[in-house]
Amino acid sequence: MHADLSRFTFRPQRHYSAVVAQQGRVQLDADANEQTAIQLFQARTIAADLIGQHGGPSGATGFKIDLQGGSRDLDNLLIGGGRYYVDGILVDATRPQPGEPVPAEGTKNTEDGEDKDGPDDGEDAAAPKAPDATWSYWDQPDGFRDPERPGDRLPSQFPYLAYLKVWERSVTAAEDPALREVALGSALPDTAARTKVVWQVLPLPGTVLGLEGDNPPVKDIRKAFDTWARQASAPASRLAARSERPDHADDDPCLVKPDARYRGPENQLYRVEVHDAGGAKEATFKWSRENGSVTFPVDELDGTWVALATLGSDDKLDLNVGDRVEFVDTASTSRGEALPLLRVEELDLPGRRVRLSDEPAAGVGRRPELHPYLRRWDHREGSARAVKRSAQAGRLKHGALPVEEGGWLPLEDGVEVYFAADGTYRTGDFWLIPARTATGSVEWPTDAARRPLLQSPSGIAVHYAPLAWIHGEQAVPDLRLSFRPLSEGIPAADDAARAAEEAARDEETYAESGAESGAEGDAAAPVSRSQTTAAAEAAVDEAPDQGGVG
Repeated sequence: MHADLSRFTFRPQRHYSAVVAQQGRVQLDADANEQTAIQLFQARTIAADLIGQHGGPSGATGFKIDLQGGSRDLDNLLIGGGRYYVDGILVDATRPQPGEPVPAEGTKNTEDGEDKDGPDDGEDAAAPKAPDATWSYWDQPDGFRDPERPGDRLPSQFPYLAYLKVWERSVTAAEDPALREVALGSALPDTAARTKVVWQVLPLPGTVLGLEGDNPPVKDIRKAFDTWARQASAPASRLAARSERPDHADDDPCLVKPDARYRGPENQLYRVEVHDAGGAKEATFKWSRENGSVTFPVDELDGTWVALATLGSDDKLDLNVGDRVEFVDTASTSRGEALPLLRVEELDLPGRRVRLSDEPAAGVGRRPELHPYLRRWDHREGSARAVKRSAQAGRLKHGALPVEEGGWLPLEDGVEVYFAADGTYRTGDFWLIPARTATGSVEWPTDAARRPLLQSPSGIAVHYAPLAWIHGEQAVPDLRLSFRPLSEGIPAADDAARAAEEAARDEETYAESGAESGAEGDAAAPVSRSQTTAAAEAAVDEAPDQGGVG
């Protein structure tokens, strides 16, 4: 997540069950975040073990899909409300309903059929439109589908599969101002960030799954989709990081240069993130020494000039000429788009404005309700040393650095990264690299010979579930799964069962009474299996004296 973190310490392979606070110790954000991650991991693992890969509760299973034909090839999918679990992650499709506002002064109050407020002008106001109870393909909350984009439209050819895509992303006060505590004042930084479950209902052409016919068996559809989902979600790139080491250090461990270490003035959490997707020839990356957490909410956009709500709280977290920024909003972030990284060309400090090298991408940042903001990245045009190491290191593509596999690439202050060969890169995949001044090194797993290990991305973890197979307006086979509650009510005993229990107790009582009497042929009176306090005392009084030996 793009948040101001010291580091992220959760490692499921360590099998830690809790974080234990100790008295008199420094409290770190990493400890609290690891406790949250442990609990979330346990809860989702339990849910996945009990439910399976995906499923919804019986009677409240969400994401029922219905096809709604439209004009000009603009079909629509209606998305039923309810809950669904994908790999243990709870996904809620319930559409919030708006509240009822206080009536404006001078309007009519027709409660009980009486006009209690305001004169009757003889004209009834138009009745407000009832809010939709469910989502649709075009207005799903995290989809941001645009009918003007041909790529966003539903396939015009049947059949295709409607599936659910689920992942998580971070949200800060730059995107959700309600997270900021206004009582702290605008001069202080925001507080905690949030992690949000994002879901989208998307189409997948049947030809991609390799299925024949318009209506193959449901089990074949699920099997083909599972194969596709595993390939789509599996990480296909790896990276390693280190603090700079001198040439031939592996041959002579005693060979150490004074600057062969992390030389940054402060502890940092470097974030290396894929920008443009594709193979090594097409892919690019960007990096931040602050985990990409330095953001600036946008108040107004006027061509290349951007008016900001704030320019940062200190020199470390502000903007300078030459910085690379990404102009984004909620829609572009949810869509996972790789937008051009723009250069800051000019600063107007009194007016809190910056001039960018180009206008932001069309359709981004023009709607205030989508909370546009700038995100600062810390890479620059390649330094002389970087260009010397690689002829491509000084060139930027869409403002990002080209991926080069099979060699160490310098970031800054001795931090270097290495992309493994034959990788396939996805926009948004990232790696976190803590750098510490106390050790002059980065925290990265190594082998016994202290060689950095190649690691898959820390995220983004994407999860998929099939919803419906659509091969016509009247044919939408449901691919969802549902489960019943584990607990069920205990049925009350009927009269016959109670009578049988009473008869069994009577027979047991008579049998015990006959054994105690010892008289044959005598009718033994029923006695209770338990004695009252008075009966117990009488039995003690009648018993022979068994005092101790004198």
